[in-house]
Amino acid sequence: MKLTIETLKSNNLILFECISGSKAHNLATEKSDTDIRGVFYLPKEHFFGLEYHAQISNESNDIVYYEIGRFIELLLKNNPACLEILATPEEFILYKSPLLKDSNYKEFITDDVKKTFLGYALSQTKKAKGLNKKFLNPMDIERKIVLDFCYCILDGKTIKLNEWLNIKHYKQLFCGLSKVNHIKDLYTLYYNEELNYKGFIKDENSNDIRLSEIPKNEIPVGYFIFQKDEYSSYCVKYKEYWEWIKLRNEDRYTTNVEHDKGYDSKNMMHTIRLLRVAKELLLTGNLNVKRVDDRENLLAIKNGEYSYDEVMIMVEKLQSEIEEISSKKKFATSSNVEKHTKFLINLRTKLYE
Repeated sequence: MKLTIETLKSNNLILFECISGSKAHNLATEKSDTDIRGVFYLPKEHFFGLEYHAQISNESNDIVYYEIGRFIELLLKNNPACLEILATPEEFILYKSPLLKDSNYKEFITDDVKKTFLGYALSQTKKAKGLNKKFLNPMDIERKIVLDFCYCILDGKTIKLNEWLNIKHYKQLFCGLSKVNHIKDLYTLYYNEELNYKGFIKDENSNDIRLSEIPKNEIPVGYFIFQKDEYSSYCVKYKEYWEWIKLRNEDRYTTNVEHDKGYDSKNMMHTIRLLRVAKELLLTGNLNVKRVDDRENLLAIKNGEYSYDEVMIMVEKLQSEIEEISSKKKFATSSNVEKHTKFLINLRTKLYE
């Protein structure tokens, strides 16, 4: 049996399911998606066999389910996303197995919570700003080929391959290459219209250049450079960009374009939200998923009503406050791993009976 979200539900493998994301955070707008998070258990043959699945999700990751063992493991590490799932307010819980009725996020909180929440929140700032941010750097739909990353040396200068060919009045078909030993990406270039060199690449779908058999006394006409690492990096970014285009949230994309502040405002809203959650958790021991008092302020950040620098001032202030609070208030240094391991063993024993 192939495990999908559908098979989890049709085979009653769900242990916990809740509405998550903006709706659970009380930050949804008319165009907000409904995010679902949950916990499942594996069929006996999968768990004891070779088909272990730690997580199952849909293509856009709007719906994510964690295998119960993986979920407990992440809770023990004070993973913010999993702690929030377990702290979901009753109104957003769609299903909770009686076997999990006594599960409480507070049993997992340790001193690590400061580190995990700070780390997760600050990672959002890196996503929100940077030259590599996809909505700031659109990519052409026409994919570049290997030859776009090739250069030749002429009069001590490095120039594009096509420019070099035009200056020399050469045809690529009659060019041949041999590798220069011990120098990365450098090749000796030959040109002969009477020999069957076949050019630099097999076709436009090639992911590498090709070398030729060069006669012993053939005289080189120059040096050739293929920036292979740059080409490989481009291919990864191209694939990621067009997958993002396919799956992106159009409302979020439009918001970022319209406010034109040069950052992803939803990422920054989540940064502030997570830092405030962490601060409250350290002060009170309560993890407040649903935002009430700061709802309007968080939505203003999401709508781009603050500059990136203004939001970063908020980030730095919250970070400083969290550091100060955590230095005075201590949680347990570690979770009761033995207790939670026993719980997991008993749970699986009941499920597989």
